[in-house]
Amino acid sequence: MPPSRKRPIRRTRHKRLGLTASESVPSYRLKLVFLILTVGLLGLISRMAWLQVIQTTKLQARARAFQTQRVEPLAARRSIVDRHGRLVALDEERFRLWAHPNNFHFPGDHPDSLRKPIEVARKLSGLLSKPVHELVGLIGDHESGVRLARGLEPEIATEIRKLGISGIELEPYLQRVYPQNELFANVVGFLNDDRVPQAGLEQSLDNVLLKSKEPVRRFRLARDGTPLPDDLAPGVFYRDNDQLQLTLDSRLQELSSKALKDAVSKWSATKGVAIVMDVTNGELLALASVPTYDPNRFWKYSSALFKEWSVQDLYEPGSTFKPINLALALQEGVIQVNGTVNDPGVINVGGWSLRNYDFGSNGVMTFAEVLQASSNVAMVKIMQNLNPSRYWDLLHLLGLDSEPQTDLPGAVAGSLKPKKEFVNQPIEPAVASYGHGFSLTPLKLAQLHALIANGGYLVRPHITRGLQGSESPFLKAPQNNSPLLSSEVTKVVRRWMESVVDTNSVFGFKKIDGYRIGGKTGTADKLVNGAFGNGLKVCSFVANLPADDPRYVVLVVVDEPKGAGAFGSTVAAPAAKEIVEGLLVLEKIPPGN
Repeated sequence: MPPSRKRPIRRTRHKRLGLTASESVPSYRLKLVFLILTVGLLGLISRMAWLQVIQTTKLQARARAFQTQRVEPLAARRSIVDRHGRLVALDEERFRLWAHPNNFHFPGDHPDSLRKPIEVARKLSGLLSKPVHELVGLIGDHESGVRLARGLEPEIATEIRKLGISGIELEPYLQRVYPQNELFANVVGFLNDDRVPQAGLEQSLDNVLLKSKEPVRRFRLARDGTPLPDDLAPGVFYRDNDQLQLTLDSRLQELSSKALKDAVSKWSATKGVAIVMDVTNGELLALASVPTYDPNRFWKYSSALFKEWSVQDLYEPGSTFKPINLALALQEGVIQVNGTVNDPGVINVGGWSLRNYDFGSNGVMTFAEVLQASSNVAMVKIMQNLNPSRYWDLLHLLGLDSEPQTDLPGAVAGSLKPKKEFVNQPIEPAVASYGHGFSLTPLKLAQLHALIANGGYLVRPHITRGLQGSESPFLKAPQNNSPLLSSEVTKVVRRWMESVVDTNSVFGFKKIDGYRIGGKTGTADKLVNGAFGNGLKVCSFVANLPADDPRYVVLVVVDEPKGAGAFGSTVAAPAAKEIVEGLLVLEKIPPGN
């Protein structure tokens, strides 16, 4: 049998396909790869365990911090409204306009181009109401940070944005605005450019009622910016929309201000004040002062105008205090309702000769006639029946020398002679009987006449009701449940005051048909450098209405009117009547019997 022959291996096809014979992988290489993969997996597991177990709290805190949005509240203030909700003060958004000339570009400009200031000024001139050359002058050769305007309203800011000018920046800020201009400036005050309160309620109630109470807001956001429902603190979206409501009535305030301005202007007076008070609770419906200022442009006025002189300046009330003294005399029983007093025209007290304002005599008078003639001599004789020590105690009880409890800023105490001097020097109680020798503020006098009008209660004068029109006032009134005078005494004095108007003894305040109104004039010489006789006067008129059941007291005081005919009846009474007539209409007070 022929020997077997090995057939040669055919490699032609393998070569043609480019394949080579496989070779076995060494086992150590497989073990190395497996070891690397195992170590990597163990490292990954260890890292995951470290992050998810050990570092959990720290990483969660970092994540929440990244997801949580913090919103700081604006330094906003609550709005102020009058008793009917009319805006008196509010915050509005305004803008400052800044220019950065090193970045002036118009939409579509090449990035390397740079516009000239005059080109930008031409586009802004109309919107800013400033000439082109003025804007170019402001920009000058500055490269950046030039303020072109301030106080721009949102509508103007929107139009400027539409221009799309690069290098123009609008900075928003809050500005305090007073829509009634000067009408409430004397009591509300204002904020300066740094939003720091400078006068009035803006200053006195800054931290109490006017600062907004919105909290810092913190809440988590989803990826699209939507607030997440979990972890939302209660009240996170709370907005403080409370408003401080005043007792003042804008309509009556405007009417009172106009009547007062006319009187001050006509008699070339230094200043004046008009007060309308609700005698049942001490609410002030009007508190107007002249001269005043516009709080929106406070920088144009003297700082002397920023105070309210009706609560900060003292004066001797003169004859308008006579009804108060008659009430004290009646209360103490030293005079009787139907009694009389003789007025000889002159009386000597402690070596001083005291006379009536007209140097005349009136003979035997009833007490109503004492008020009608405004007799000084009769008042001296009446009050001489009252022990001086007791007289001083009563004036002190009425709070003449005490700081009034009121929300009006800057209120000061009146001035009353020390008791020892008052008691030991007969001239002191004598001149006090007709409203001299002591001083008080117009607000205090209005409060004392409210005491006569409401049956003997000393109410607190105030101009704030509270927040959001709350019927719970900031200062409650009356505060003293015990009357200082009996209702019978006050009723008699009101009848005497009504006779003053009914007999036409007040030439500037004639009786209004259908209405019963009590009134009293006052013309007091001013003490200057310790002496009278310089011709300076304070003229005033006070009224209560309706006289049978009074609800309101109206007081007008005009300081230093010029002219020989300047008296309470000619200067203050006409302004008071104009205010009373407006009050009757605005408060819808029907005619009486």
